Amino acid sequence: MTALTSSLKGRMLAFVTAVAVALGLAVVAGAQPAHAANRDGLRADATDTCIWDGVGFWVQRCDVWSQAMGRNIPVQIQPATNGGNAGLYLLDGLRATEDTNAWVNDVNAAQTYVDSNITLVMPVGGAGSFYADWNSSAKYDLHDPVNYQWETFLTSELPGYLESNFGVARNNNSIAGLSMGGTAALTLAGKHPEQFRQALSFSGFLTTTVPGAQTAIRLALLDAGGYNINAMYGSIIDPRRFENDPLYQTGGLRNTDVYVSAASGIAGPADQANYLPEHQASGAALEAASMVTTRAWELKARADGLSRLTTDYPAQGLHNWLQFGYQLEKTKGRVLDTMNAW
Repeated sequence: MTALTSSLKGRMLAFVTAVAVALGLAVVAGAQPAHAANRDGLRADATDTCIWDGVGFWVQRCDVWSQAMGRNIPVQIQPATNGGNAGLYLLDGLRATEDTNAWVNDVNAAQTYVDSNITLVMPVGGAGSFYADWNSSAKYDLHDPVNYQWETFLTSELPGYLESNFGVARNNNSIAGLSMGGTAALTLAGKHPEQFRQALSFSGFLTTTVPGAQTAIRLALLDAGGYNINAMYGSIIDPRRFENDPLYQTGGLRNTDVYVSAASGIAGPADQANYLPEHQASGAALEAASMVTTRAWELKARADGLSRLTTDYPAQGLHNWLQFGYQLEKTKGRVLDTMNAW
């Protein structure tokens, strides 16, 4: 009888302890079930540390040192469920903030991929950068210098950190972005096919060197925070302008799984219900421009022999998070299939 009682007490204690641990991890990691050993601890190395991010869903906010930019770059990272080595980079739009990546703020990509065996990689910051390496300070204000070396960070510095701390392979990545980030996703994937096996553009601007594009980008950068387009690549005839135009990177995407989307710019019922008329007008103009440039890019891509290309042109939709979030959900299965990350 004593042995039976002792055994029962032992089982009850083990049960209570297990529940307490599970609940504790759930609270720390954002009220998610504690089912993934690969996610239950914060990562850290000799110089960089991570904290639990307020968005929850196992997202860690890590400070990653960039030698090229001379500072730590915050990166929000959701580890793969079961330790898979695939990574999905999610790039922000023109008005990226220094507080959070919009993919877990305006929609919740971490919730979308919470049960997936792929590591989400969401860099914070880079407003107006096009995620490129700039020639000089990005702002006109000499008292507020901005050193943008985003291509170097994303393709040379961050991969080693992710490999060491999160098990993400350097050659097994997908990259997706909205608007400015969509432009950068195709450019970076075209220039670095050894790193990115898949690239997705949601309402990107995919022909940045056609007549009028320089002026449009100049105005957009000024409006986004006083950024100087001349500091990006130099003169209007500088070869780097063309190297960073997705239109001229199709050759590097021949073996890449590519998905591009842009809606018509016609407001649907959800747009009308959720956005003011003035926001609908700007969203219509931007999305129409994205569609024109995306269709032009598609023509060249198909002429260049891209066989693994899928396009999506919804009949309704504006340049807003209803459209971007819709595409994120729609492409989840494609991403997980391509990256073998279910």
